[in-house]
Amino acid sequence: MTRPSTVAVVSVFALLFAVAAAWLSYTYLQKEMATFKAVQPQRIVVAATDIPVGSTIKEAQLKVTSWPKDSIPPGSSREPEPLVNRVAVRPINGGDAVTEAKLKPRSGAPGSGFMTYVVPQGHRAVTVAVNEVAGVAGFLTPSDRVDVVVTMPLPENERDSISRIVLENAPVLATGQITDQKGGKPVVVPTVTLDLTPEESEKLVLSASKGSLQLLLRNISDSAPVASRGITVSRLLGVQAARTPQPVANRAPLARPKREAKPTPEASYTLVIVRGSEKSSRQYPE
Repeated sequence: MTRPSTVAVVSVFALLFAVAAAWLSYTYLQKEMATFKAVQPQRIVVAATDIPVGSTIKEAQLKVTSWPKDSIPPGSSREPEPLVNRVAVRPINGGDAVTEAKLKPRSGAPGSGFMTYVVPQGHRAVTVAVNEVAGVAGFLTPSDRVDVVVTMPLPENERDSISRIVLENAPVLATGQITDQKGGKPVVVPTVTLDLTPEESEKLVLSASKGSLQLLLRNISDSAPVASRGITVSRLLGVQAARTPQPVANRAPLARPKREAKPTPEASYTLVIVRGSEKSSRQYPE
């Protein structure tokens, strides 16, 4: 191979290596640039303090901070103004991003009700009307736990009544008042909303329709089950319930004791024999 041919071949290979090196360098620099842009801080609104569930967010509870772009949570906001006066449906800790998933939807949007976010999955919120005494004199607050007692007539003997615990350790979701119409005048009816399973909801609704309810406030650390079979008026007073008299037509006739027949004395005659001063008698059958 002549010298010019050797130079040409070497030049071609050198050019190919240079192009490959330039391409690899360009690709590496592009990746580094993408990584730099991904970690470049961006504006995001976070909670300045802890925001409890159900509270209306105020501007003082928000602050703007820098956040890596590649880890910004979906639904975040760059400005605090759109988040002011929104209601938190989940607890937001200080420093956490305030996202749409943690806020009540805007008015008119689907699922804009607050209670629908408080009810646990698979449970139901059930509201019952109670008076001041049955509602523990107003001492009930959300997150308290109560037992529910129903008082109603006994099915087998309506003249006797029973009080029994039908629900235990039920969480209180909310307490409030609704306005009801009675006699043409508005009457305030206190209500309590409980967090129940579907089966427990059926028990509560049936109990409220058949008898009167009483709520029993539990200690915050008391979750033990109650072994109680209820109390009736008869057991309370220490008397037995009167038995229902059996109809006369259904009574079995009483068996009279048989009297033993007295033996009939046999007929006989007496013969008197006199011998001097001696006197004797002898009986003979007829």
